[in-house]
Amino acid sequence: MKVGMFTREYPPEVYGGAGVHVTELTRFMREIVDVDVHCMGAPRDEAGVYVHGVDPALADANGAIKTLSTGLRMADAASGLDVVHSHTWYSGLGGHLAGLLHEIPHVVTAHSLEPDRPWKREQLGGGYNVSSWSEKNAMEYADAVIAVSSGMKDSILRAYPRIDDAKVHTVLNGIDPEKWYPDAGTIADELGVDTSRPVVAFVGRITRQKGVPHLLKAAQRFDEGIQLILCAGAPDTEEIAAETEGLVEKLQAQRDGVFWVKDMLPPERIRQVYSVADVFVCPSIYEPLGIVNLEAMACGTAVVASRVGGIPEVVVDGETGVLVDYDAADAEGFERRLAEAVNAVAGDRERAAAMGAAGLERAKSEFSWRTIAQQTVDIYKGLI
Repeated sequence: MKVGMFTREYPPEVYGGAGVHVTELTRFMREIVDVDVHCMGAPRDEAGVYVHGVDPALADANGAIKTLSTGLRMADAASGLDVVHSHTWYSGLGGHLAGLLHEIPHVVTAHSLEPDRPWKREQLGGGYNVSSWSEKNAMEYADAVIAVSSGMKDSILRAYPRIDDAKVHTVLNGIDPEKWYPDAGTIADELGVDTSRPVVAFVGRITRQKGVPHLLKAAQRFDEGIQLILCAGAPDTEEIAAETEGLVEKLQAQRDGVFWVKDMLPPERIRQVYSVADVFVCPSIYEPLGIVNLEAMACGTAVVASRVGGIPEVVVDGETGVLVDYDAADAEGFERRLAEAVNAVAGDRERAAAMGAAGLERAKSEFSWRTIAQQTVDIYKGLI
């Protein structure tokens, strides 16, 4: 069997959970089937990886239109495949057309849903209408849809009621324990973090979805002595970048121990951030699964996270961390509850360590990429 993996992100250009998913799924799937990767961005020299760029005639077009032109090139280039598997709306049109053109099954993995991310209009303008159409088209006409959590499956069926329930398969994200494990390294010394005091960490992009402003406002209520490592970069818009800058400056004026890392760090450095922290905080307002929580757990760190999307399928409330109810109509209440949860866990380092140990065991035993790769291949086999 030969699989064509269609994706925007692929190493070294990985920006979020979808890119991590494709990277690990491809790596482990290649142990059992042949996989070609069709991606976007800069040239790669890895065998079996093909990069597709924007039609030069559309160089000045809306970003969504440029992306669709890349999908056309993907569909044209895909040959000799038994199945095509697309990830996110960026590659959805390419996967759909490749399936039609080459008369092979098209499988879509839903990492997020455009109808559930209305704030993307702030970034894309009218391109949001285009991205929404591309996703809807790919999802509704796919031969199979993979949801990365049970919560995500519910969201798919709610957003796209034309999709048959039997066509949607739940296959969780995973974690590679060879990449994510307790390793505090030298990051604390380099940043100036005092490890004799509690440490809270955040890792993620600066986007409405990740709830960074909520975290920064909640941090104003953190108990005295709690430090915050904020690994946050790649802002979606200039407006949210400026908002984040202002909130960080306000927080740093109020308290010490606030460390903002703006660069997107490589995995081995992120591993150190997770490991040095007593608590990893995930204040997302929308999260199909939340792979960062898995990474933190695999590094032996307790998690405080929003009770949204697929996060409750990863973080066991009261055992591997604490879940905090999110209410879009009561932002201040969410921020207060988030701070209370962080204070309760970070303020009791023995409790935090116990939750971290339980999370480490859960990450290793329940979220294996090798198992996920086999489950995905089994879905392909049911279509061919």
